[in-house]
Amino acid sequence: MLIIILGLIVVCVTLLWTYFRIKFRRMMQLADKIPGPKPLPLIGNALEFGTNTKEIFNNVIRLSNEYEAISRYWLGPQLCVHLTDPAYVEAILSNPKLLDKAWSYKYLKLWLGTGLLTGSGQKWKSHRKLITPTFHFKILETFVDAFNSNADILIKQLSTHVNGSEFDIQPYITMCALDNICETAMGESVNAQEDSDSEYVKAIKSMCDSIMFRSFRPWLHADFLFEMTSAGKLQKKCLDILHGKTKRVIASRKKRFLETAGSRNDTFEDNEGIGRHKHTAFLDLLIQSSENGTLLTDQDIQEEVNTFMFEGHDTVAASMGFTCWSLAAYQNIQEKVMSELKEIFGDSNRSPNIQDLQAMKYLEQVIKESLRLYPSVPLYGRQLTTDLSIGKYTLPAHTNVFILPYVMHRDPKYFPDPEKFDPDRFLPENILDRPPHCYVPFAAGARNCIGQKYAMLEIKVTLCQLLRNYKLLPGTTPLDITNEIVLKSTTGINIALEARGKA
Repeated sequence: MLIIILGLIVVCVTLLWTYFRIKFRRMMQLADKIPGPKPLPLIGNALEFGTNTKEIFNNVIRLSNEYEAISRYWLGPQLCVHLTDPAYVEAILSNPKLLDKAWSYKYLKLWLGTGLLTGSGQKWKSHRKLITPTFHFKILETFVDAFNSNADILIKQLSTHVNGSEFDIQPYITMCALDNICETAMGESVNAQEDSDSEYVKAIKSMCDSIMFRSFRPWLHADFLFEMTSAGKLQKKCLDILHGKTKRVIASRKKRFLETAGSRNDTFEDNEGIGRHKHTAFLDLLIQSSENGTLLTDQDIQEEVNTFMFEGHDTVAASMGFTCWSLAAYQNIQEKVMSELKEIFGDSNRSPNIQDLQAMKYLEQVIKESLRLYPSVPLYGRQLTTDLSIGKYTLPAHTNVFILPYVMHRDPKYFPDPEKFDPDRFLPENILDRPPHCYVPFAAGARNCIGQKYAMLEIKVTLCQLLRNYKLLPGTTPLDITNEIVLKSTTGINIALEARGKA
């Protein structure tokens, strides 16, 4: 009986492999011309990437460095190509027809639906057009008060560590970013900083781990198989938490919106004709747009709110954490930031306003340099809908093309002594001769990050207030970089604090 079973397995595998070779014959022929490791039948190169997110990330980086400008591998039937040459990257990001996200993004759709991050086609185009005005600078300006208020809470939360031993600052920053996005996206405070054991944050982390875990295991790509695993069952619980939160808030805000429609006096037109509310949440703007005749269903609104809850807190928190680590490690740079803040604030204890934030040129260079070395999203992808010629290679339709800022930003051709933290790389005169697509932390082209100005304002407010209260000192625990969709350190962001008066 055992021999019969083994025989049937061999026959099934052989038939499946034959079908695979016939169906993907042309793709395989073109893929063989691209540098990369030799794949195994059916599972491709999946076994080369390890068993956890840290190993996967290390091997992705190793592969890209080994084959340099372009490399390829297979995950089951999925052909993946890495690009790290700015010219190749530009060919992808600047092409208005290449807007579909890579295959692995489908696992995010369980959580985010087809919002701006994961959507495609006409729905994505119409939503992008609708949502872009909500990130106008005049609207972002109204969020500064919330950023300041939550930064004040962060300062109080960190006070217990002043003049103490090193500690991991990342959880504190993450909770601050979560409070910010909840207030500005949903219009509701979750008091994450004062209730740090947040099931919402835990659910986000578990979802990210699950997506990375599944993407590199072809045998779990089928939904029915994944749902039977412990990871699949945990993911379902996380989705209940994440979706439940946004559904409750949307229902509440929509009810309030309808009750107060026609009786508002908090709306005004600025001199550019853009209507806005004082402290208007992103959710309220979506509801208002829907009421004004744009066809946005409750499901559409939920997808976009979920998208911004994810993208607007985890990525920003990662950037703030790595910037804190860098400032602690480079005391001379921290003091230059302090000199700039003293020029802006003098002896005043006031919170920063929008004009102050615009004047923080050197702090912005520091943030950009941190994003160079530690891009919040270390890789992102597109899926080709047609064949595409890049250099001497032809990438076949359905190829998953991945851009790797984490590797590109360390190319010594464009960033000499790439491991050195040097904010002067982003002085206006030093940017001129660099190809624009050698630095892409927010992507580029039609699908660039819609919230990058929001992120920069939030990071500036938080770091400004943090530095005016505390001197950041280096810890002894080194970073241990990994990718959980968003760049993280498995050892945390360990620094120490010393009190100082406000700038």
